[in-house]
Amino acid sequence: MSTEFKTIGILGKSKAPEIAETLNSLYQFLKPRYQISIDTVSASLITDYAGSTYPLNSLAGHCDVLIAVGGDGTFLAAARAAAGCNIPLIGVNLGRLGFLVDISPTELLTKLGDILQGKHRPEQRFLLRTKIMRNEQVIHEETAVNEVVIHRWVTPSMIELKTTIDGVYLNTQRSDGLIVSTPTGSTAYSLSAGGPIIHPSLNALLLVPLNPHTLSNRPIVIDGASQIKINFIKTKEVNAQVTCDHIAIPDVLISDTILIQKDPNPITILHPENHDFFHTLRTKLNWSGGYHF
Repeated sequence: MSTEFKTIGILGKSKAPEIAETLNSLYQFLKPRYQISIDTVSASLITDYAGSTYPLNSLAGHCDVLIAVGGDGTFLAAARAAAGCNIPLIGVNLGRLGFLVDISPTELLTKLGDILQGKHRPEQRFLLRTKIMRNEQVIHEETAVNEVVIHRWVTPSMIELKTTIDGVYLNTQRSDGLIVSTPTGSTAYSLSAGGPIIHPSLNALLLVPLNPHTLSNRPIVIDGASQIKINFIKTKEVNAQVTCDHIAIPDVLISDTILIQKDPNPITILHPENHDFFHTLRTKLNWSGGYHF
């Protein structure tokens, strides 16, 4: 096999003992040829594991490529962990839908063997970087692969948001919240909220309102290099939360400013050579009524 990768990292779906069979098969396949690094939780599911173990937040720093075994949620965790480490990612799908993890367990060893020999299709995806500003100071930063969501929290009332794009006022909206999505995230929460699907190769950002009070408030696609600034309109009572790929940023205040823009460090996904984004859409979304051409 190729010596392009010397150390293979493995991240398994958290708290999922049902992935043990796949992890054991993967480990037996890799260990004669590579050094193995694996997250601490997944290592406990592998019989006689003899490689290195690391917590999730440091795993990516100890491998040349990282394999996520689970669903899209596992892949998102792997991507956030790998952000800035300049290592590629491979996804093995043990979840339900799986737009990001495109190798099934039945073809795992064949497809993975080809990818590790250099027979793959690399694809870069950009991430979002969110900063919470308070009194002109950054109090929290977080990375998102799919989306950043500002949404109402433990209250029946809508929230009111003012959005500015590159210093230019866009709108003020009353709604349940706002999704700021990457092209990668356009097949996730954004899609459920009525947003369009954006091809992952496009340099674009997507803003999708959640249940807006005014029905004319529609999703909008903007340039991927834009900086998005969001402020709460101060009312008597606001309970809101900011999440990045469903990771909550704690203690956001009504007076805070939320800044969102492209992270300078993209991630690289290694797909099988026959990867086809449109085929993925047809399969996952059951398009075309079963017709094949």
